[in-house]
Amino acid sequence: MPQITPAQARVIDPILTTAAQGFKNPDFIGDNLFPAVPVDARGGKIVTFGREDFELYSTVRAPGSATKRVQFGYTGANFALEDHSLEGVVPIENSQEAAAVPGIDLGNQAVRRTQNIIALRKEKAQADLATTAANYAASNKVTLAGTDQWSNYTDLVASNPSADIETAKEVIRSKVGKRPNTVVMGPLVWASLKYHPNMLDRIKYTSRDSVSLEMVAALWDVKRVVVGDAVYMTQAGVQTDIWGKFVVLAYTEIGSLADSGLPSYGYTYQLRGYPFVEQPYYDRNAKSWVYPVSDSLSPVIAAALGGYLISAAVA
Repeated sequence: MPQITPAQARVIDPILTTAAQGFKNPDFIGDNLFPAVPVDARGGKIVTFGREDFELYSTVRAPGSATKRVQFGYTGANFALEDHSLEGVVPIENSQEAAAVPGIDLGNQAVRRTQNIIALRKEKAQADLATTAANYAASNKVTLAGTDQWSNYTDLVASNPSADIETAKEVIRSKVGKRPNTVVMGPLVWASLKYHPNMLDRIKYTSRDSVSLEMVAALWDVKRVVVGDAVYMTQAGVQTDIWGKFVVLAYTEIGSLADSGLPSYGYTYQLRGYPFVEQPYYDRNAKSWVYPVSDSLSPVIAAALGGYLISAAVA
């Protein structure tokens, strides 16, 4: 059995934890809507945003009169972080064979693949929040149908993606005083959008012969347009798109928790210092090294009026 070194006796492996915290799967895009905010407790109040910044107050003061006051209070529903833990296993036989090949680190690979599984669940939780119509006011959502859908290339008046986006942008601006800076869509939506005649017509005077995400972001005047390509497998073995046929527009911004005047659509509250990797341990019975990975987080919608949901964007 391999000897346990003093470094392995520590509870947390700082090197592997640093790798875990820096790991980002490019297929996971939920953090664009729910950027991570570190918190120091596993429960608390969601930071929500009032309309104080948009109200017209009587600020005129007569000589000798009392100065009027405005109170800023942000209280919301409770949040509770969910703890997630999973262990990656590397059989000693694989470790021995990998040791003979320079550049192969099975321990690091085990950590990353284990974290990837945990992150897939986070991505699904973020997508479920963002694509649930009940989370939006009636003014901040629409369901397309028939000729209105972006997969319709025949009626280009009814099917007009840019017009739908402009409507959504104006709704968000009128509600929170900020235009959305992020658009998230499912892969089937992007597959139809990039060949939509109206979109191709917008680029016909450029040197490009196809529509890119960067071009769409420029056309729609938003900071980023991202496509959620991640899939998950149902218990029946069916591969399913996490982001479905939805489009979500949102204004997302990260400041310190003290700067709670930013009307950001959502956050992912994450326990400070997470995810972390415990020191690997050797399982004598399985003759394997085991790498425990843990995370503690909860995505929340902080300002639903800062978002807009387009459901059934394509057929």
